[in-house]
Amino acid sequence: MLHALGWLLGWLSFALSGRYRQRLFANAAQAGFSRQVALASVGEAGKLVAELPRLWLGRPVPVSWTGAEHIEAAHARGEGVLFLTPHLGCFEVTAQSYAKRFGHANPMTVLFRPARQVWLRDLVAGARQRPGLFAAPTTLAGVKQLIKALKAGQAVGLLPDQVPPEGQGVWAPFFDREAYTMTLSARLAQAGRVQILLSWGERLAGGRGYRVHVRPFDLLNGGALAQDPAESAAQINRAMEALVRECPTQYLWSYNRYKSPVRAAPGSS
Repeated sequence: MLHALGWLLGWLSFALSGRYRQRLFANAAQAGFSRQVALASVGEAGKLVAELPRLWLGRPVPVSWTGAEHIEAAHARGEGVLFLTPHLGCFEVTAQSYAKRFGHANPMTVLFRPARQVWLRDLVAGARQRPGLFAAPTTLAGVKQLIKALKAGQAVGLLPDQVPPEGQGVWAPFFDREAYTMTLSARLAQAGRVQILLSWGERLAGGRGYRVHVRPFDLLNGGALAQDPAESAAQINRAMEALVRECPTQYLWSYNRYKSPVRAAPGSS
């Protein structure tokens, strides 16, 4: 029911906002996808919003896994696990599912940007804090919390295709266009013995639940993460592109991925 309502909500937003339509079509075309793919993503974006009350406040949803053995292997080696997830599918369910399955022994800390409204900030923080799952704000204290978790052999999750504040990113190609890309992902990967895993939550049709996909970073990237910030950002962007290509209709094409922070001109770092 929520997904049906979300589908309608997505199309209502599409119909009422010319800016929304323009950005959605432009971003999908930049990545080489057709208008049909862009249009199919409209309903999925609405579902992303409508499913949140259930995910935050309701009982657990059905979830299956592919690639969970990569998580188990990293834990067996005593490594911290850095999960990189793009704005693809249901990114809320990936962290929740990890916490339910692995969080009792190896908790996860996720990075989030607090809402401006106090009531919403409290609601989101309360909904995301659960057994085996902690939230860290996008502040220096929050980054220290993430590093501490990785060094303790725990898991950390963040969305590396989220545009960072000025001074916290570099320009790197994302679908053949320069995009301001966070350097935090690479910094966390170098925080000690850390295994980078790529993950995303596929939204199954008919309200049947979700399937969490996990991939080793090396498998999709073709090598280890570089030390140079610009090069490592480009590697991570390529990995995110590979995930998006797995299910482009569930990528959030309306997200303003190519926006430029104030005074952060393209080509600068």
